[in-house]
Amino acid sequence: MQWKALALALLVERGFGQGMFPMMRFSCSQLVVDRLDPLVTPGSIPSPHLHQIVGGNSFNASMDPATHDLPSSSTCTSCTFSEDFSNYWTAVLFFKARNGTYKRVPQFASEGLRADGGITVYYIPATDARTNVTAFKPGFRMLVGDAAATAPGTARKVCHRCMPKTGDNSNINCGPPDSQALPTGMCAGGIRSVITFPTCWDGVNTDSPDHMSHVAYPEGSSENDVGAAGNCPATHPVKIPQVMLEVMWDTRPFNDKNLWPEDGSQPFVWSTGDKDGYSQHGDYVFGWEGDSLQRAMNARCNGAVCNVLKTQSSEAAMKCTKSRVVEEDIDGWTKSIPGQAM
Repeated sequence: MQWKALALALLVERGFGQGMFPMMRFSCSQLVVDRLDPLVTPGSIPSPHLHQIVGGNSFNASMDPATHDLPSSSTCTSCTFSEDFSNYWTAVLFFKARNGTYKRVPQFASEGLRADGGITVYYIPATDARTNVTAFKPGFRMLVGDAAATAPGTARKVCHRCMPKTGDNSNINCGPPDSQALPTGMCAGGIRSVITFPTCWDGVNTDSPDHMSHVAYPEGSSENDVGAAGNCPATHPVKIPQVMLEVMWDTRPFNDKNLWPEDGSQPFVWSTGDKDGYSQHGDYVFGWEGDSLQRAMNARCNGAVCNVLKTQSSEAAMKCTKSRVVEEDIDGWTKSIPGQAM
């Protein structure tokens, strides 16, 4: 994403003066690709489908919030800000060749960042500079999207963009022609998927049975708003930072019409077995150390540099990895996607 263009578009939309709208934007390199899901199926090894995970290296299959403290349990993080031991994960994209075999699609770093695949993470404060957001509390977790979805869902701003060869499109994030469905044609610059989390919290529960009900999107905001905009409903009165995940999928090596289906239909499939694109989803477990995130939000830090936070080099972040728990072939050409009987 051309994030400066995104911020400028937001400034115009909101009527701000000159200057850049602040949004923390930083890379988290790949920690591991594994079939684990401590939110939806805690303790299950393997989980039903494959995820790509970034963040603190204390990630595991259970992560009971009553006993698992991410900052003290982790010895490293794959994220730029070294006080962020949170975990972020999404589904994994696969390519299905004409002969019926599958290949995992690699990831690459977003514009202007250095990383080993992984996820670009955004934390966006309130659009009103006079309004502070409340950082998440220990044990906080949430998810967006539905891994079982087979049709367009109600989740706002879970979308795909067919990227141009260089730069970015000028449309607002998740506005047309971005779509919940996967792109139908070859994308010269790969496919970008974006997952945007709610910005209102009930102020009491750090989780809920569905991992969604304790948070809500604001009232009076549009589908394409960025940041903690609008007004929080009475049921969820506390304004929290907007977390946004951006994943760049390198579909360029598969832009070969001889590999695509003979009928020209799009050949990409999520690790959930979904060939349409509606099941992409994102999970978040908060793990910032101490009050570091609150300090950063109060300082309205911008980009990957923040004078109230500690950072580490891209090389150090890329060294933070975990071995897979579930041993299965996720790198070669396979007859099926892990966990999916195709």
